[in-house]
Amino acid sequence: MKAGDELPPLTIPITRTLIVAGAVASRDYQDVHHDAELAKEKGSPDIFMNILTTNGLVGRYITDCLGEHAELRKVAIRLGAPNYPGDTMVLSGTVTAVENDDWAGRLRRAEVRVVGTNGIGNHVTGTVTVILPAAILPAIPPEGAV
Repeated sequence: MKAGDELPPLTIPITRTLIVAGAVASRDYQDVHHDAELAKEKGSPDIFMNILTTNGLVGRYITDCLGEHAELRKVAIRLGAPNYPGDTMVLSGTVTAVENDDWAGRLRRAEVRVVGTNGIGNHVTGTVTVILPAAILPAIPPEGAV
């Protein structure tokens, strides 16, 4: 793995169940995440995904791509276009840096730029920092090989 490597994309269908389950699991009971009528009263066309669900999906994406030994150290994301039911989000990532993290070179710190797009635009953008044991750095599979 080196700077410039692209991670394979992950396509996630955005369903009502995913939105509501994510809100309930993160104890975010704001009505805009589970009640379509109240969301519409507040100016939204429908319920929409909360940031904690998005954060979890970004973390899953990184660990799915980099392996079970990837340790998330920092997830810094920003939301943009909402994820509404019936849309699809595609997460993609680019390795922006890889460096030794300890004096013996046993660990590597990697930074990955992540973007999640939907039918409206960029739902999420950000950077994830991970620590990986140097001996098991994953090879990024070619696009479409997932």
